[in-house]
Amino acid sequence: MRFDEFSLHPKLLGALSHLAFDEPTEIQKLSIPLILASKDVAASSKTGSGKTLAFLLPMVQRLLTSRVLGKRGPRALILAPTRELAKQVHAQLRLLIAATSYKSALILGGENFNDQAKALQRHPHIVIGTPGRIANHLQERSLFLDGLELLILDEADRMLDMGFANELKQIHDAADHRLRQTLMFSATLGHTDFEALSTVLLQSPQRISVGQEFEQHDDISLRFILADHLDHKQTQLEYLLQQENYQQVIVFTATRSDTERLATLFNAKGFNSVALSSDLKQSARNNIMDGFMRGHHKVLFTTDIASRGLDLLNVSLVINFDMPKVAAEFIHRIGRTGRAGAKGTAVSLVSAKDWASYLAVRQLLNLTDDFMVLPGLEAKFTGLTSAPRKRKPHAHPLLRKAQQEVAQSKTEDAHAARVAAAHRRRPGKQASDEQLAQEGFAPLRRRIVKD
Repeated sequence: MRFDEFSLHPKLLGALSHLAFDEPTEIQKLSIPLILASKDVAASSKTGSGKTLAFLLPMVQRLLTSRVLGKRGPRALILAPTRELAKQVHAQLRLLIAATSYKSALILGGENFNDQAKALQRHPHIVIGTPGRIANHLQERSLFLDGLELLILDEADRMLDMGFANELKQIHDAADHRLRQTLMFSATLGHTDFEALSTVLLQSPQRISVGQEFEQHDDISLRFILADHLDHKQTQLEYLLQQENYQQVIVFTATRSDTERLATLFNAKGFNSVALSSDLKQSARNNIMDGFMRGHHKVLFTTDIASRGLDLLNVSLVINFDMPKVAAEFIHRIGRTGRAGAKGTAVSLVSAKDWASYLAVRQLLNLTDDFMVLPGLEAKFTGLTSAPRKRKPHAHPLLRKAQQEVAQSKTEDAHAARVAAAHRRRPGKQASDEQLAQEGFAPLRRRIVKD
């Protein structure tokens, strides 16, 4: 199948030809026709499978071929959980709309609010941003979504993990009309709260899942190494950086302080390293990512801020210095390598504090215990017998009111049932003739008592 079989606009086909994109990926084959048919879609596919183009192409096609719904505000809004992912989506969008008259705006936290308000006054057709800053502009009335035609959530589950539920509700309420089409994309849709979110945002959605949601990536070789403590991990990490054959490497840590500490430590050891975390100013984050993507740095130490969607083709090695707290996040982390058909390696260091997370990942991916041992760095730690604690399900903020109403209704129904049962048991209560007849009893002749 080829892109021209979707009956795309000639300007889009020209952009695809310029980018040397000829054949759609599986997620694109399945999702593009449904989106072009104005269906709400919830789609999942492994990282590096072309999800971004799967929603950008039909979005631009709709703008090129349909009439405007409203007089103010953008026609399409794309939300991403992190600034880095939003920037990457915006870069891909600009390539697609280069030959059109459409304008776009990138609205991110950490950047000048007034400059963004001025950009929004220039009436961009497409806005890409992070939920927090978009909600801020809605509150300040510098952004209106009355005529929004397309609301797209990229890595929707990550937005929930980052605590953007209230912001998503504000955005949904600002563009809540029946003509809005909503799309949700992620590498994993089996999130605890995803069903709740999709119930609120989507109308009769078409669900697409390419491959098993939590399956081992064929292009990524997984290795697990037992570790005793922090110093032992650092020694193992140094060995891996010295011995592994890689172009660039991303090292994931649990805390922001560890990213800076380890980057400083390994720079002193001769490794060209840089640290990325969410507490840096946006300009600093931009410089770090631009430098890493241009190959100016060999090693990137980061938290889960860089685990989603970033297309870093030169990353051939991912190292989990700390295991992620959420097992599904492991899929996103290792997905920074092995992209677009390239081969990659993911190494995870597992100490006692990582054991519960390791067991959750092992169960998720149906792995067997097969630990790699580094020469001269064998761990004394051999694992624990306790299983990870199960998280209790919790009510999603977007559905809390609805769930409370349902619970109240159930309580009232139960109370009514108890009252009715007590009423039936009350002595001296006589059934009507009609009730007795329905139950198969002949009506009793009532005794007439005379004074």
